[in-house]
Amino acid sequence: MKKYLTRSRVQQLVMIFADIIIVNGAYWLSIFLHNKFYLPELYISRFIIRMPYVTLIYIGLFLAAKLYRNLWKYMGFLELTKTVICAGIGTALCAIADIVLAVSGILPTFNRMPFIAYVDSCLIIMFCCVAMRTYYKAINSLRSSAKLHRGTANKRTMIIGAGDMANTILFEMSISGYKFGSPVVIVDDDPGKQKLRIRDVPVAGTINDIPRLVKEYDVNEIIFCIPSASAERKREILEIAMSTGCELKTAPNVDELGGVNANKSYSDKIRKVDVLDLLSRPEVKLDPDVCKYVTGETVLVTGGGGSIGSELCRQIARYNPEKIVIFDIYENNAFTLKNSLDRKYCGAPQIEIRIGSVRELRRLREIFEEFHPSSVFHAAAHKHVPLMEDSPYEAVKNNILGTYNTAFCANEYGVKNFVLLSTDKAVNPTNVMGATKRVCELVVQHFSKISKGTKFAAVRFGNVLGSNGSVIPIFKEQLEQGGPITVTHPDITRYFMTIPEASQLVVQAGGLAKGGEIFVLDMGEPVKIVSLAENLIRLSGLEPYKDIDIQFTGLRPGEKLYEELSLEEELDERRKTGNDKIFVTKPLEIDDEQLEKDIKAIDTLKPEEVRDYLKRLVPNYRGK
Repeated sequence: MKKYLTRSRVQQLVMIFADIIIVNGAYWLSIFLHNKFYLPELYISRFIIRMPYVTLIYIGLFLAAKLYRNLWKYMGFLELTKTVICAGIGTALCAIADIVLAVSGILPTFNRMPFIAYVDSCLIIMFCCVAMRTYYKAINSLRSSAKLHRGTANKRTMIIGAGDMANTILFEMSISGYKFGSPVVIVDDDPGKQKLRIRDVPVAGTINDIPRLVKEYDVNEIIFCIPSASAERKREILEIAMSTGCELKTAPNVDELGGVNANKSYSDKIRKVDVLDLLSRPEVKLDPDVCKYVTGETVLVTGGGGSIGSELCRQIARYNPEKIVIFDIYENNAFTLKNSLDRKYCGAPQIEIRIGSVRELRRLREIFEEFHPSSVFHAAAHKHVPLMEDSPYEAVKNNILGTYNTAFCANEYGVKNFVLLSTDKAVNPTNVMGATKRVCELVVQHFSKISKGTKFAAVRFGNVLGSNGSVIPIFKEQLEQGGPITVTHPDITRYFMTIPEASQLVVQAGGLAKGGEIFVLDMGEPVKIVSLAENLIRLSGLEPYKDIDIQFTGLRPGEKLYEELSLEEELDERRKTGNDKIFVTKPLEIDDEQLEKDIKAIDTLKPEEVRDYLKRLVPNYRGK
């Protein structure tokens, strides 16, 4: 029995029973009022005769409108409108039934009620049915409001933004019974919203009032709810909020809103503010026409399973290539990426994985022979600076020889576009990794000269946030362990860019290439690494140097205090492209014949000769 009498089923039965009383009692009451508080005995018998079909008409309409399938506390305007419409239709049908039964003589003793009685009955039914349905919702709202104002046990939450997103978040917080926080104040810069309320929560000030209102309302959590805010404005607001020491969260932005479906609430999309939110920059505006060179084509991405290579594949997939070939020596990441892309794009584009090393020319030829790609993005490389200082010969073989082999095959098989992913560490390098990447750029320029059909280009950019081996994952791990966070030097700075932004610009640069260029991405202003560490600590609700210590460990082998994006001799020829985030430099003159000899000498190179070898190829290399 308990199996069938669930709470919702009991609510349905109670509502049906109440509706039966209302729809029949309304007619009794209307005649009672029409006859000046007197109910003639004749009407009593007539109403008893009418009750079966009156009940069937109204309850049948309510059932057809599915009014009994709604949870009471979620009753809204749509359900109440349906109730009013059904009451009106039911009254009209009852009047028709009364006329038909009277005229047909089925009920000979039955006389129709006066017209005014039907009007009164309809209004009474509408009022009582709506009142009953809103009663539970009102009681539930009052209880929630009491919890909201009482909510001392919950987090006291400030909402930034008094728009539609804030209203939605407040609603979802209320129906959860404020289990995860009690909103106590809203801030918004719109003067027209000041001193108003959204779901009984006051708009008490502007963005600049956040520090004052946090103290005044004893706030310990802040939720950013302005999805349309620009990256710069969001960063400004979050920096003000971060100064309060409160836990910071953010609702989904415009791009993330598309991922919220009917089965998932906006509250589920609320996440903690990440240090990436503080470093985010204006959205990259791509020219879709420039990127159409990959549409309907086969694209090969070497190192496609890595953090940057995998994002490259995701960005390329947006432009509808026929096939993406992921070439990597590590199979697990490539396999995971293929599954992710197949789920999203359902096999269009087709995703292929091939395992192998760019060091092996024969394996590369097998790949080019099998797929004949029209575009190649060469992301495969050893990139970890300190590790390459300890294994310089491996960096030379993988980075220089790997790039030469891949470029050689691209030229041999008539690839249309070849794009090398380079680094700002190639500029005046002080480490092996940077020096090898500078040689890779020279290799690309060399093939651009000798190739008749392939457009070779390199794209140079700085640190990529969240990539394997980058500082943020390391800092987060140290923070989870209670610190200290280690920074090599208090003055060290780096350029930063998100993985999607870097990958989008790389794809765009490939379409801008005419041959031999080194494209330089606009990395914005350099960021002090110690500031990055301090912000990460504050976002965790802790205080740098007080709760979590920051220790300086000294520069690592090959590490510079700051990075550069262009050589001095490149600056005179540096110019903007059609995309204001991408600059292009004029290729420098190189001895192509000598470069070919130096590349072929790699196989006979002794490990102890590597640094001298790099200094010969890159005169401005300042390694040990």
